[in-house]
This record gives sequence, structure tokens and C-alpha cells, in this order.
Amino acid sequence: MFKHQHPYQPFIQKDTTKLIVGTLPPPRFSTGELLEKDVDFCYGSYYNSLWLFIDKIHNLGLRYDNSQEAINERKQFLIEYKIGVCDIVESTERQKIDASDLGMQNIVLRDVIGYLKQYPSIKTLLFTGGNSKNGPEYFFRKHIKNYNIKLELVSNEIPRIHQFVLPVRSSAVETSNRTIKTVSLTSGSGAANISISKIPLYKQLKAKNPNFNTFDFRVMQYSEYF
Repeated sequence: MFKHQHPYQPFIQKDTTKLIVGTLPPPRFSTGELLEKDVDFCYGSYYNSLWLFIDKIHNLGLRYDNSQEAINERKQFLIEYKIGVCDIVESTERQKIDASDLGMQNIVLRDVIGYLKQYPSIKTLLFTGGNSKNGPEYFFRKHIKNYNIKLELVSNEIPRIHQFVLPVRSSAVETSNRTIKTVSLTSGSGAANISISKIPLYKQLKAKNPNFNTFDFRVMQYSEYF
């Protein structure tokens, strides 16, 4: 059994307004066996593509290698745009050493609600995937049951949007409520390409432009939130 420990602590600043919430990086990031184009940082897998989407949206010209410069470029972007990262899985065990969400067992979750209380500027959670089993939204729904919090549907269009009320104690006797929005973005993994191809909007755009692809679809979707 392989113990898959998340290699990175949450990356959050005092003025962070949006928080990216995924599961955890592929095992090679925990064992230090990075590929040539991997970056040793959150969402550093070249094949996850999140940073490729962000790079395309902002024309950043990011580096894709194991250098400290590549890490610094990503941190600088997150700080400038007040975006943080707090994946929800702290650790898991795997029979097979791969990045499959379904292959996770004995899962230990991070206290995302605790981080939201610690950083009151956060208004939006960006899930890098929907409510499929062992995805970030799936785990978050399990997590908030411990706090008696429920997600309220705002929009059922892709990406689906929910909101929830986070009670925040402002004094010994008073409480003030804070509304947090969640956005379930289409996953950046290659496995999501099949589901994208079935989305009506994607089919419409593909019919108008045969060169339009699943990468373009994600860039279009992500651009509203990044």
C-alpha cells in the first residue's frame, strides 16, 4: 500500500479572494520523481493543464520545468490576482501508484472550512472538477456535513455554481454570516475530454468552428474566473 501524502501546504495570502480546491497532485510529486516539464508547485503537472489554461488566458509565457524560476512565476501570478490554492485531500493510500481519484483509500481531508474562517477575504471556491466520486466537490460536500453546512444551487449550467452560508463568530455572543460561492470547473485532466465532448455548448461551438477543441473550451470557461 502506497501512502500518498500531499507535498504542498495551502498557498493563501491575507488578501486572497478566490481559492482553488482540487484533490492532490500525482504521486510523483510526493516521491520527487518529476518529469522534465513538471513544476514543483501546486498544479505543476504539465499534463494537468491548469497552468496552460492560465498561461493562455493571460499570455504569461510561463516556464515549464523543474526550476525555482518556474515556481516563482506561478506564485507571483497567484499573489497578484489574489488567488490561493488549498487542495482538500491531505493524504490517502493507494493499492496502485497512479493519480486516479477512484483509487484513493483511507482518505484524510483538510479542514477547508477552517481555512475559510482563518482568511475572511475568500469569497469564492474554484473546484477543479465536479461532483463525481472522489472529486473535489464530492469531498467538500462530505467535509461540510461536519459543520452542518449545505450547498445551495445557484446555476445548473456548466460550470455549476453553488453557494453556502458560513457562520462567523464576531464576538462572544454575536455571529455574522458570510456567503461563499463555489464554482465546479471542468477538470483539467485529459480524462475529462470525453465528458466535454458531450456538452451541448461544446457541440455547438465545434459545429461552428471545426478547429475548436477541448483545450479551447476550458480556456473559455476558466477565463471568467482566472
